[in-house]
Amino acid sequence: MSTTPVPDLSGRRAPPLGGFNATALRLEVRRTLRNRRTVIITMIAPVFLFLILGLNTGDEHVVYGHGNYAAFVMVSLMLYGAVFATSNAGAAVSVERTQGWSRQLRLTPLSSGAYIGMKVVSALVLALGPVVILTVVGLATHRASMPGYLWIVSPLCVWVASPLFAVFGLFVGYLLPPENVIQLLGLILTLLAFAGGLFVPLSLLPGGVQAVAKWTPEFGLNQLVHAPLLGQGVDWTWIVNVIAWLAIFAGGAMWRFGKDTARV
Repeated sequence: MSTTPVPDLSGRRAPPLGGFNATALRLEVRRTLRNRRTVIITMIAPVFLFLILGLNTGDEHVVYGHGNYAAFVMVSLMLYGAVFATSNAGAAVSVERTQGWSRQLRLTPLSSGAYIGMKVVSALVLALGPVVILTVVGLATHRASMPGYLWIVSPLCVWVASPLFAVFGLFVGYLLPPENVIQLLGLILTLLAFAGGLFVPLSLLPGGVQAVAKWTPEFGLNQLVHAPLLGQGVDWTWIVNVIAWLAIFAGGAMWRFGKDTARV
């Protein structure tokens, strides 16, 4: 009775960068952009809110650092749109799990770090939508006022900061079932936006709420992306806030990825 020889894999090396490569990244970006509902919502909702909150208040002459009220709101909604986009891109893993994609990945040498990296990059592509569109709308309406260089610096800061919530969405996508993840994610993001001061300045909230808000994930991001506009410098605690939450979300996502792909 013949037996099938077992191949010797002892000399096989792990791929560079844990399997992160251009082909896999291109496929991941295409998978992200294929969700047309998310793409449309992330582009329309921030513009709609800007037209309501930023253009109809009569406060265009109120100075906020180097700009006015409409510019401040525009940057806030850029961050909200980018956070919403990146979170939903990450949370799509919940659907992928039900389709057996996670188990397919177990058959590849892709590491958890490389997988999260590709998710973050593809989420950045999606986040470009609300950032670019709000910049165009802000310029076209002539109500947002700030120096020319801030029209480049502020959107760039928002875009660079948004991957934190791609990792957050990925973590949540591994924790929640697909039938609930989008609804709960939207609620969580809205609460975090209020707590982080995106919609209501923290100075208008009670002292106890302000103290708690400084520990929330969106607080540090919100302060950092507004720093160029406000011209008040950067507090080191904002940076610590972002790094700490990034470590928490990334660690949680890698832990859940490892447990999920282990069930083959």
